[in-house]
Amino acid sequence: MTEPEIPTPPFTAQDEAAMRIALDQAQNAWLAGEVPVGAVIMRDGQVLATGYNRPITTHDPTAHAELVALRHAAQLVENYRLPECELFVTLEPCAMCAMALMHARFKRVVFGALDPKTGSAGSVVDLFAQPQLNHHTLVQGGLMADACGQILRDFFAERRRQQRALRQASPEPSGPPEASAIPAGEALELPLDALDEFSPPRA
Repeated sequence: MTEPEIPTPPFTAQDEAAMRIALDQAQNAWLAGEVPVGAVIMRDGQVLATGYNRPITTHDPTAHAELVALRHAAQLVENYRLPECELFVTLEPCAMCAMALMHARFKRVVFGALDPKTGSAGSVVDLFAQPQLNHHTLVQGGLMADACGQILRDFFAERRRQQRALRQASPEPSGPPEASAIPAGEALELPLDALDEFSPPRA
């Protein structure tokens, strides 16, 4: 017996165009050495602000794509509340981003790929559905999910190849490791095997 397919909400051509912008932002994150997640904020069918994942390059654990775009948008409209705005993001928001979007009173959030380890729009928890909260944002997932998931899979596959090449090129240590030989950089920031069943960390 096959499992029933979960219906996805109807998306418009305008929705798809917005998600393509978010995917372009995800590509920018990749080029910067960040986990490729991108976001765009739309208002009245127009781009208000964009953002991409950058916690590593900015040394800021809150610099997820959604929050980078949110900060830009709030500065542009000179208001921390954005009730006429919609956010499109390539990966399901985490708890931090979900709460920020609700605090900003977004009317709609659309995401592409599910995040089965930290997703807070239904994968792990659904913060947007909590009836106790005083604002309720419409959330829709699955828009261009294959493309949004593929860029993450490709990114982590490339990182695994790079790490294998580095290990093969490095000579085996002949003695006990020195205290100063602790590796640093992105290899510590990004657990490269974390995406084997598609569960990308943001940093």
